[in-house]
Amino acid sequence: MGERLGFYPFRLEKCIWVHAVSVGEAIAAAPLIKSIVSRYPTMRVLVTTMTPTGARQVQTSFGDSVTHAYIPYDFPDAVARFLKTMHPVISIIMETELWPNMVAACQKNTIPVCLINARLSEKSALGYERVAPLTREILKNIQVIAAHGDKDAARFIALGAAKERVQVTGSLKFDLTIAGDLPAQCEALREQLGKDRFVWIAASTHEGEEEIILAAHQLIRANHPHALLILVPRHPERFDAIATMCAHSFSTSRRSQKQPCLPETAVYLGDTMGELMLMYGAADVAFVGGSLIPKGGHNMLEPGALGKPIVSGPHLFNFKEISELFMQANAMILVDDAATLVKRIESLMQNKTESAEMGKRARAVVDANRGALVKQLEIINNVMVLAARLG
Repeated sequence: MGERLGFYPFRLEKCIWVHAVSVGEAIAAAPLIKSIVSRYPTMRVLVTTMTPTGARQVQTSFGDSVTHAYIPYDFPDAVARFLKTMHPVISIIMETELWPNMVAACQKNTIPVCLINARLSEKSALGYERVAPLTREILKNIQVIAAHGDKDAARFIALGAAKERVQVTGSLKFDLTIAGDLPAQCEALREQLGKDRFVWIAASTHEGEEEIILAAHQLIRANHPHALLILVPRHPERFDAIATMCAHSFSTSRRSQKQPCLPETAVYLGDTMGELMLMYGAADVAFVGGSLIPKGGHNMLEPGALGKPIVSGPHLFNFKEISELFMQANAMILVDDAATLVKRIESLMQNKTESAEMGKRARAVVDANRGALVKQLEIINNVMVLAARLG
């Protein structure tokens, strides 16, 4: 709470400040942050988050190579204390976190603000339109906006961003890196789960989705009794409740408790942090959650980069342009309910050739759209050079 109010147990004389609100942004920002640490070895990198899960992701990804702090609430006094304590030379905000007092304070202290990997859905744009004067004032004080795509850029400009300050760089999410030892780890996990079993994963699921997923798995196992579901809920505070839910109908093993996956195990609960890529890699087919209910979906690039066939619900407004790329490439299948989910999963289970080809197409989509990292690093470097000259 002290940090939320701008009181910190340490002080930085100078830093490059990156803000990644939670887990998803921290994961997406990882290649950029690692590149910044490498490119500016004499400058401390400060990474702020809003959530504890985001903080844990920063620790997992970077250890002591960066400094973590919680971003203060957007109160003028708290923001002022934060800036006087951290002394950032640049503010790099991931995606779309438009906090009026923070942006105004950075402008007052001649700290350039860069909105990086910026996306703006139609729904979010409508929300900002409701406070149009405030939105225009915030955007006026942002040095540069590196937008996902043309539609995102157009929405920022329509809300008041200067056209010359908006650049389309693509999504940093496409530049995710796969650790060199990940394939071996995935193979080892798959051995534990059962190499000859069909394994599908439902990842980043939300309240209201697990019931649908488990109902589908019940029907799948009626025809394929050895099929295994890896279930990875989005929020760790729900792990225990989901474990109880699973245990009502299935033999369930929890990864956090190092419970073995036995031949009779029907559900393997991925109730750990920082292992989602490992779980994806051990599965045959990937369902990406937040999409059977109107949450807007989650990142389908992770299973895509691993060459997995992707299944999703219809609610994908948070990943509209990215999901369209996968759909156009016939690399992702949409389902509406448990019945259609069963039909699609069983089809991929039975047609291994098509499943493998679909996975190859998904990987090709990711590979074809890499390159945002280089563009965004160049933007940050240019802003820092300009700030140094003016400072």
